[in-house]
Amino acid sequence: MRRDLVFKIWVYTILIIAIGLIALYSASYSNVRVSQKIFYDQLVCAAIGLVIMYFLGKVDYRRYYDIAYIFYIFNILLLLLVLLKGRHALGATRWIELGPISFQPSELTKLGAILMLGRYFSNRRPNLSFNFLSKAQMVWRDILIPFGLTLFSCFLIFKQPDLGTALLVLGIFCGMLFVSGIEYKYLFSIFGLFIAMLPIGWKFLKEYQKDRLLVFLNPNIDPLGTGYTIIQSKIAMGSGQLFGKGWLAGSQNQLNFLPERHTDFIFSVIGEEWGLIGTVFVLFCYFQLIYYSLHIASQVKDRFGMFVTIGVVTILTLQVVINIGMVMGLFPVVGLTLPFVSYGRSSFMIFIIMMGFLLNLSKRRKVF
Repeated sequence: MRRDLVFKIWVYTILIIAIGLIALYSASYSNVRVSQKIFYDQLVCAAIGLVIMYFLGKVDYRRYYDIAYIFYIFNILLLLLVLLKGRHALGATRWIELGPISFQPSELTKLGAILMLGRYFSNRRPNLSFNFLSKAQMVWRDILIPFGLTLFSCFLIFKQPDLGTALLVLGIFCGMLFVSGIEYKYLFSIFGLFIAMLPIGWKFLKEYQKDRLLVFLNPNIDPLGTGYTIIQSKIAMGSGQLFGKGWLAGSQNQLNFLPERHTDFIFSVIGEEWGLIGTVFVLFCYFQLIYYSLHIASQVKDRFGMFVTIGVVTILTLQVVINIGMVMGLFPVVGLTLPFVSYGRSSFMIFIIMMGFLLNLSKRRKVF
């Protein structure tokens, strides 16, 4: 049974990566802005990443428990460094360059938050009683402290600015808090607080971020500006119909109507070239990967392993749902990649590492 589960994690991960490489080749085939070098770059990342995934599956995941807080502090230092000396591109400062290699510390924050929260929640279980003092202690110890640590990371990411990743990290906190044993009324109170803070948060958004939210409500208010990408994305998705136009035959893609089609909007390329059948198959692969990950979480031996698995499932699910919803016009454009499919070395390698954790966790499940 264990080998069967490991095999399925491998199969669906490799399938999604292969789909991504096929789509990325097409997206860069006649791209006047991006050369096909990105395809070969992603291909090398995939080869190296799968090797890393294999070896991570051999390392006892409990070793990461010991370094969880150290890793979090290291990531905070990187986030501060990127604000001070990071590379500025496309209106944001998100990259640190080490010679020919550049990476985004904000992607590393996803893993750092999962490990930090996993260790914290695994050591503490909310003890909600009718004693006022114990409730106050629980709120401080089991909610406010991890929330504050997470919020600090989110603030540093937001300053880059990278609103999408900041919200994702908050989503990790909410997902892991949900399974920590907290009563729903406290969870709903936290959500209510988030909603109440939205009008205040609006004032801190950049102008282009405000424009994206307004365009989400009505793309036609700026069809040649902020709304252009989402309009072209919808055209690409709809024109694929049931079976698609065929590989390298999508007009929105090959005629360069669709911007950012190798990163945030690569799902539009899949929809145009492979149609509804192709997009449903991609969703099926993600669903299977998430399903078997939850199966691992339900059977892992200790709480730290369970929380780490839930954190991985949360970030994977959120990023897939938000990215696909974004390219279909169901969510605002927030600049998030599609895991294993979009071009992006930092994002790709972080998700590969997470899959390596899942492989390792699958070997240490309860025996029934």
